[in-house]
Amino acid sequence: MNMLASISKASAQSVWMAWETVFDQITKLRSASVKKYGICKLVVRRHHGKGLECHDGHWIHAGDWVGELHLDNRQVLQLSREVGADRAALLTARMLRRSMKQISAAMETEPELAHVKALTGITLLHRGIIHGLGFEQHPLESKGFRIFTTYYLRLLLRVLHPVGRERTKQNAPKLVPKMLLMSRENLLARYSKDEAA
Repeated sequence: MNMLASISKASAQSVWMAWETVFDQITKLRSASVKKYGICKLVVRRHHGKGLECHDGHWIHAGDWVGELHLDNRQVLQLSREVGADRAALLTARMLRRSMKQISAAMETEPELAHVKALTGITLLHRGIIHGLGFEQHPLESKGFRIFTTYYLRLLLRVLHPVGRERTKQNAPKLVPKMLLMSRENLLARYSKDEAA
């Protein structure tokens, strides 16, 4: 039974990775550029929807350029297979911090990122791996988008995490997607200081 479950899980993961390959191609067509920094993909695109006020007072308006962060799920899955889920979560958090330092440095040197006003992202794991990285958390305003994103990200967790099914059942009320936001100024102040240290 366990072997069948493992085979089924592996098949689902393979299908998901195939879908992500297609999604990556669609994303490239709908954005100015897609850049890779360690375990993160940074999608440079224009912000759509309502204006967002960062905690430091900077505003992101519709049409402004933002860098949308995505975890490289292939790397996360590979880590999970190699070292187990708990160790993979710890390593992912460390790799994510390194990626943030790389993005901060790139913001100051790469012309493609010169007009990016903020980093954004959407995650269920705001209580976990992004802790201490400096992101603000904002609720998703659109009810329809919030419902779709909740189901999509919970499905992602079930497929990629070794005990994802049990985790989504036990913690469903806590697994609510949040928008992450960090102004360019906050990013540079936080991670340029880290680099200097």
